[in-house]
Amino acid sequence: MIKTATAGMLLAATTLAQAAPATTVRVEGGRIEGRIEDGVRTFQGIPFAAAPVGALRWKAPQPVQRWQGVRKAQAFGNRCMQLPLFSDMVFRSPAVDEDCLYLNVWTPARAAKKLPVLVYFHGGGLAAGDGSEPRYDGAAMAKQGIVALTVNYRLGVFGFLAHPELTAEAPYKASGNYGLMDQAAALAWVKKNIAAFGGDPAQVTIAGESAGSFSVSAQMVMPMSRGLFARAIGESGAILGTRFVAPLADAERQGVQFAQAAGYATLQDLRTAPADALLQAQGKPGAPWFSIVQDGHVIDRAPAETFARGLQAKVPLLAGWNSQEQHAGAILGPLPPTAENFQAALAKLYGERAAAAAQAYGYDVADAARDLASDRWIAYGTWKWIALHAQAAPAWRYYYTRPRPATVDGKPADAGAVHSAEIEYAMANLDGNKVFRWTDEDRQVSRTMNAYFANFIKHGDPNGAGLPVWPKVTEPGANVMRLDVQSAAFDPQDRARYEFHDEEAKRPSAP
Repeated sequence: MIKTATAGMLLAATTLAQAAPATTVRVEGGRIEGRIEDGVRTFQGIPFAAAPVGALRWKAPQPVQRWQGVRKAQAFGNRCMQLPLFSDMVFRSPAVDEDCLYLNVWTPARAAKKLPVLVYFHGGGLAAGDGSEPRYDGAAMAKQGIVALTVNYRLGVFGFLAHPELTAEAPYKASGNYGLMDQAAALAWVKKNIAAFGGDPAQVTIAGESAGSFSVSAQMVMPMSRGLFARAIGESGAILGTRFVAPLADAERQGVQFAQAAGYATLQDLRTAPADALLQAQGKPGAPWFSIVQDGHVIDRAPAETFARGLQAKVPLLAGWNSQEQHAGAILGPLPPTAENFQAALAKLYGERAAAAAQAYGYDVADAARDLASDRWIAYGTWKWIALHAQAAPAWRYYYTRPRPATVDGKPADAGAVHSAEIEYAMANLDGNKVFRWTDEDRQVSRTMNAYFANFIKHGDPNGAGLPVWPKVTEPGANVMRLDVQSAAFDPQDRARYEFHDEEAKRPSAP
C-alpha cells in the first residue's frame, strides 16, 4: 500500500508539474525566468541584440551575447538614450542607457500554443519613449489569448545619425536607420523564439502609435523585414508624408553639421564621446531632429513609390488617426478663428495655391484650421498610406473622436481626441493612467476599440460579434469607423482635402 501510494503521489506531482505554467523558458542567449501575476506570465528585460556600445555604436544590431545559468527576466531593461521631451511619458524602466535593446513579453499563464502575437513599437518622435510605459502594457491583451510584446529601439542621434564616414565603413554603404534595424532584429527574434511563449510566428501583428506607427509603415517597405509579420496596425502616422524621410545625402550633411557643432571632427571622436555628451548636444538649440533616412538599404526607395508600385508587404492593415492631432493654433497662431485670419494663413502657407486650399477646407474656420494642422503634420501621410495599401491588400480605416475626460485634479476634458489619446483605450489600459478620471463611457469606448484590435490581431479582420460592422476602405459609401461612445461607420467626405495635399506633395517646394 505504501509503495502504491508513493507511486500515485509521484504521478500526481509529475502531472501537476507538466500542467503548471512555465516561468522559465529558453531563448536565444540562454534561459530566462519570468513570473506569473493575475493569470499572465510576464517576462521583462529580455535582450534581443548585443548592447550597441563602444565599437557597436551606430552599427547594425549584432547577435545577443549568451549568458550562463538562468537570467532573471522580472524587471524592465534600460530605456534608450533620450532627453525628457514629453510630459505624458511614465517609465517603469530603471535608467537611460545605451545598453537598451530589450523587449518584454506578456502571455497567458496557462500553457497554450499557436497564439496570435502583437509586437508594439512605442511612440515619441523617434527621440523618446520606452516599452515599459504602462499605456503599452500587454497584460490585458494576454488575458484575451494574445502574446503581447513591447520593444525598445535606439533613438535620436544614437538611432538615426547618418554620416559619410558611417556610410563608408558599412558593408551596405549607407548609414542611419539603426532604430529601424533594431525593430527588424526584434521581429527576427520573435520569429525564432516566440513559440517558447506559446506564440505563433506565422501570426505576428506589428503595431504602434505616432513614431511607432511611422515605424510600422517603414517595416512594411523594408526588405530585411519581409516575412517577419502578417498584419499591421498604425495609429496616427506614416512615412508617406512630405517631410519625414530625408535622402541619404541630406542626412549625411545634417550629421556632419551636428558633429562639427558638437566639437567632434571624426567618426572616432563621435564613437568615443560619452553618450551623455552626445545626448546633451542633441538637445541644444539648432540641433537637428534625427529621423528616418532613404538610405538605399533599409529604406531602398521613396516609400510612396514602394506603395504605389505595390512592392510593400501585402498584409492586412488597420490604421487611422484622431480628431485633434493638432490644434488650430498651429495654423492661426494666437489669432482668433476668423475667415480673414484663416485666408491670411493660407496665403502664407500656400501662396498661389491658397484658393485651392480654401476650397478644400471651406467650412467652419476653427474646425478647418484644426484639420489642416492635423493633416499637414500626421493625418495626410496616414491617409496616403491607407489609400495606397488598400489597392494591394485588405485595409480598414478609423477616425477616433473620444476626448479624454477631466483629470483627477480638476482640469477639464479636451475639446477633441488629441494626439496619443487613444492608446490606453486600444490596449485596454485605462487604469494604468492615473491622470484622468475615467468614466463608464470611457470604459465602453475602450471595450469597443480593444475588441476591434484584438479581432484584427487574431483574424486579420476587426469585425466580430457584438460590434458595429466595419467595412474595408474599398467598399463604397460609409467605410470609415468613427470610434467613440457610439461607434459607427461613416463617410468623412474628406477626399478633397487629401487630394489637395497630394498635389502639394508633387511640388518641389512642398511645405
